[in-house]
Amino acid sequence: MDLIRHLQCFVAVAEESHFGRAAQRLGMAQPPLSQRIQRLERELGVRLFERSSRRVTITKGGTLLLDEARQLLARSEALMATARRIQDGHSGLLRAALSPDITGEMVAATLAGFQERQGGVELELHELPPAEQLARLASHDLDVGLIHHPCDVSGLELGPVLRHELGVLLPHAAPAARLDTVPLSALSGYELILFPRAHAPAVHDDLLTTCARHGYTPAAVRHGHGSSFTRGLLLSCRAVAFGPRDAYDARDPDLTWRPLSGAPLAWRHSAAWLKGRGDAAVRAFADTVTDALGRTAAVGPDLPSGPTHLRPAAEYWI
Repeated sequence: MDLIRHLQCFVAVAEESHFGRAAQRLGMAQPPLSQRIQRLERELGVRLFERSSRRVTITKGGTLLLDEARQLLARSEALMATARRIQDGHSGLLRAALSPDITGEMVAATLAGFQERQGGVELELHELPPAEQLARLASHDLDVGLIHHPCDVSGLELGPVLRHELGVLLPHAAPAARLDTVPLSALSGYELILFPRAHAPAVHDDLLTTCARHGYTPAAVRHGHGSSFTRGLLLSCRAVAFGPRDAYDARDPDLTWRPLSGAPLAWRHSAAWLKGRGDAAVRAFADTVTDALGRTAAVGPDLPSGPTHLRPAAEYWI
């Protein structure tokens, strides 16, 4: 039995005190309406109406059940309304991810911007390396993320791909720190602090390939991605790291950031979600991340022309 539809019939007859008017209100014929009321009475074991040739009167039992019937219908309507909002991306839960080393300003701008766009949606934001984001998207454990190129994007839809130019972070006393722009070849003999390969394998390999093509083969590669840990490595050994200018603390007296000659390295990143799952909430998050990057970092659209560059990840110090 379709309980909700039967309760709608019950309430309509009770309020109209007339089967004909109730049927017209419900957009149905009178005989099926009478049959639904009779079936509901059998299911409940309660006579709901007294019928005569001239009038319909609700019984005492019907009166006692009428208020609860109305409450059930109201809850049913609320449930369906919520389901429609979730389907349209206006309510519910959105599972999203950013990279662990994304700047604090970027995180704050993303949270505030998404709240403004989709205030009825609960945002569950995670810190996840790029490779784990891709794995969770594939397993449907994540709705949207900020991925880093190059990577396997089969089965995904992407937001605009943005380019974030990288420079080099090196000890203040290093000879290359005195240059206005640093050629990669000037870093020969330095070790490189790089994020763990498992976090973004293709990005890791592409960066090393680009460095070698421009005359820099690191004396050694040390893995680290936290800013404090990376700073300690930079100060304790002859090493450099790559990263965007906005991730560098200009007040640090011991380290210096310099742009690279010819801009050979850049992060390339975009929002990503599974094909066919880009509802309003997902697209709002993608738009928010794109806007937040534009406001908090020196990024721009990734253009096919221009200098050769790396196709990698977000704001890692690597």
